Amino acid sequence: MSPTIKPPVKTGWSMGIVTPRMGLNIAAIATLAIVPAYAALTGNAFALTLFTRVVILALAALSLNLIMGFGGMVSFGHAAYLGIGGYAVGILAKEGISSGFVQWPIAIGAAALYALVVGALSLRTRGVYFIMITLAFAQMIYYVAIGLDRYGGDDGLTIYHRSAFGLIDLSNRTIFYYLCFGLLLVGIYLVWRIVNSRFGMVIQGARSNERRMRAIGFPTFRYRLVCFVIAGAMCGLAGALLANHTDFISPAMMHWTRSGDLIVMVVLGGMQALFGPLIGALTFLVLEEGLSRLTEYSNLILGPLLLIVAISIHGGIDGLIAGRRSG
Repeated sequence: MSPTIKPPVKTGWSMGIVTPRMGLNIAAIATLAIVPAYAALTGNAFALTLFTRVVILALAALSLNLIMGFGGMVSFGHAAYLGIGGYAVGILAKEGISSGFVQWPIAIGAAALYALVVGALSLRTRGVYFIMITLAFAQMIYYVAIGLDRYGGDDGLTIYHRSAFGLIDLSNRTIFYYLCFGLLLVGIYLVWRIVNSRFGMVIQGARSNERRMRAIGFPTFRYRLVCFVIAGAMCGLAGALLANHTDFISPAMMHWTRSGDLIVMVVLGGMQALFGPLIGALTFLVLEEGLSRLTEYSNLILGPLLLIVAISIHGGIDGLIAGRRSG
């Protein structure tokens, strides 16, 4: 007989109880939903550009939270999949293939395939060794991108036409924003289904005590590898969206510092929190933009703020709202 795992206890949403955490999540979703209307009424086109970036990077952070928050796999090379998705779109556009029905599946597939290779090797290690191997693979693909002289090398590549989806015009910023927003909501729903499934319970159990999970009959390596590939594919989709948003790709998309930004977003919003990456991305990017307008030394302010959150609050902003403090 195969081992069984009890389903998680349903609280909050399923019981109809409105908690402060749910209020924050609803407020974040509502805010993002009205951004295009706000931009149109105020004539502030930059707001739409900024929040489109927020939504796209929130999707990338969501994929990282799946493996890092729920799976305990701290990947310091997650931005590699962001860059692979972006380069898939850019390279195909350069070669005259502009159909999104071709570009996006290839972007997702290429990121998933690379995640399969990285995961198959890195998941055989633990702790700092896992972190260093994922970082090494990310830097390897980063230098490969620098060497692609035909596609701009270190200078990057301009994308002159966004992905074509027939009647859906992605050059319309409002349509593109709502497409990104819709895909983010789909991603949140997908992660929710995963972590509340038998598969997700195994992933979370392996995070807590992998030896015990193996002892009761679960092939944890395969479960973790599949989870790793799913996260890579989701981040590859975010990369395709980011390439269309910026109309430009460069090796900087997959540099280790971008992976660090994604980790900060997850930790700031709250690991193991479904909406944590969204809250973290929203807070981080808005703070970054706001402080950069006040001073050129914005990182000297942003850095200590993030350090205070990491040290004093267990579970990031989600933990603060839920009343969980460290210590």
